[in-house]
Amino acid sequence: MKTTELRQKDVAGLQAEVKELQKAHFGLRMQKATQQLNNTDALRLARRDIARAKTILVEKQATGQSAK
Repeated sequence: MKTTELRQKDVAGLQAEVKELQKAHFGLRMQKATQQLNNTDALRLARRDIARAKTILVEKQATGQSAK
């Protein structure tokens, strides 16, 4: 997900997005553990997406934007 798309969301939307990304990352980790994951690069991309969303979430919380 691009940062411009994430910046348009409010705090509640970002929190939901982080949870969704974490679920997807968990699924990828389980696929890797059972050796069903062919594209291991997806794990790295998922981690970076989570970090990107969390960074923007913290920025919005620091500026005082509330969940509306």
